[in-house]
Amino acid sequence: MSETPVKLELLAPARTADIAIEAIRHGADAVYIGGPAFGARAAAGNTIEDIRRTVEYAHRFHARVYATVNTILYPEEIEEAKRLVRELYDAGVDALIVQDMAFIEMRDELPPIALHASTQCDIRTPEKAAALAAAGFEQLVLPRELSIDETRAIRAVVPADVELEAFVHGALCVSYSGDCQAGFIANGRSANRGECPQMCRLPYSLTDETGRELAPAAHYLSLKDLKRIDALGEMAEAGVSSFKIEGRLKDENYVKNVVAAYSAALDKLVAESGGRYVRRSHGRSTVGFTPDLDRTFNRGYTPYFLRGRAGNGVKMASLASPKWAGSAVARVVSGPDARKGGSVVVEASDRLNNGDGLTYTRPDGSFEGFRVNRVEGNRIYPATAVELRPGMTLFRNVDKAFLDRVAARGTRRSIPVDMTLSAGPAEDEICLRISAPEGLEGVSKAHCEPQEARSPQEAARRRALEKLGDSDYELRDLHDELRNRFVAASVLSELRRRAVAELQQAYLQSLPEKARRLKAAGGDFGESVDYHSNVANAEARKFYEARGTAVKEEAVERKRPSGPMRVMTTRYCLRREMGECLRECGRGKLPKGTLYLKSTAGTPVKYKLKFDCEHCRMEVWTV
Repeated sequence: MSETPVKLELLAPARTADIAIEAIRHGADAVYIGGPAFGARAAAGNTIEDIRRTVEYAHRFHARVYATVNTILYPEEIEEAKRLVRELYDAGVDALIVQDMAFIEMRDELPPIALHASTQCDIRTPEKAAALAAAGFEQLVLPRELSIDETRAIRAVVPADVELEAFVHGALCVSYSGDCQAGFIANGRSANRGECPQMCRLPYSLTDETGRELAPAAHYLSLKDLKRIDALGEMAEAGVSSFKIEGRLKDENYVKNVVAAYSAALDKLVAESGGRYVRRSHGRSTVGFTPDLDRTFNRGYTPYFLRGRAGNGVKMASLASPKWAGSAVARVVSGPDARKGGSVVVEASDRLNNGDGLTYTRPDGSFEGFRVNRVEGNRIYPATAVELRPGMTLFRNVDKAFLDRVAARGTRRSIPVDMTLSAGPAEDEICLRISAPEGLEGVSKAHCEPQEARSPQEAARRRALEKLGDSDYELRDLHDELRNRFVAASVLSELRRRAVAELQQAYLQSLPEKARRLKAAGGDFGESVDYHSNVANAEARKFYEARGTAVKEEAVERKRPSGPMRVMTTRYCLRREMGECLRECGRGKLPKGTLYLKSTAGTPVKYKLKFDCEHCRMEVWTV
């Protein structure tokens, strides 16, 4: 007997309900979206009605909607959080993505909704994964830092009914997610409260203990973006079933492009799996453009630690800028020419368009960009003054023509159906049956006196029945058993309309509930936890204490520890990035002693870097 196929899920971000709907239309099996409060992206909140509208569209394809309620909760917010959960449940949300252990502790007081352990739960070891699974979580969002082997090790200790979710694309946090206190300590803006100030994207000077500058100022903690589109098969083999795209602050075009690209890759994996894998949701997307991951925002790409430590000169950071430079597209020949409107003559390797965004690097290493007002042959007219010299390379980070294609309404998602048109039990009756995946059906009947047609009818009847218009369905096969019986087009249209309505209702009623595990008292979280576990309320404290774990320190948002603090732990290592790994490279240009980072823009901060070479990681401390 063959094994049940593994259901794979492409999970897309959504800043708004409209973006969520577009993500599903372009191939997502699920979306994650913030509600009115308690989402880890404060700038990406939505009303309950927004959420309900998203759910109604998603469930038409058996796609799912996960609401992010993943900030830590203050004591005075507990009751509001409970009310929000009830509202999200009533709106039809399939699961909540949470960080605060209060949600598990309060589970008996919440509606029966599935809980996913957010990446902010910092699930970096099999022991932590097993503990959270034992506590009752249905899905675990793994850290981006994990390798294939580490993912496989977690899968081996987690029960089969607990699914693993892993990031495949988008921005990278340099610190283990959830274990970053840098923003709150620097300026009171906490990532764990939805207000990350992105301290990792600032420029810093690199100095030794005496303050001597060791290298030019750069964005030493700013990582490239994640890209694992060629590794989906490896990740599935290791036990990942939910493939997550980062980007709840990204715009609609970004989400459409990235989702379309990864959906096509996932379809290919499923098609070549011999039945081992299937997509979780129904329907296929016909996309009105060719996806291209290099043509929407990225800081350069890295698979990060998917296959272990980087080596052989592979870089993970985007030291020059946290912005998107784009792809090389032209070389400056001459200009700017003040006599011709400040225009510049270029030699382009691709067609440039009015409205393109171009970038270049100044001689001092700084990054600059400008918009193209118009293009005339090999001459471009910048919208602002530029400092360009012959020989400079121009990069394009806004491809107006591509974005116009992405923005065009040319994409449709539809579910292939088969129709059977037959005579009814009564002589004057005909019946239309529409069959969709998983045995779902819509059936309608109509009165129709038997009448012989003067000409063949099959082609005309197919044309009438395949006019599915704005419905979610697309006719694949028609089994026409009426032979040469005449049926008026109006009768066929009414049959189709009623059968489609019945099928749509069947879809909504047959949506499988997200598997919900019972509240459990299990989970070994060690003897004690400190401020890195982000305990901010009595319910979370009770969660740990009920499992024999003492809470030594509250979250820093509630009580800041005295003295120097470890505000980040990173698998990314600045020494290794600069070719100065103490284990692999021996003595290099950087001294073996303590290194410091001091911000040169934005919030003034200074950090001490500690290198844990035994575990191959870096710690960032306040001074």
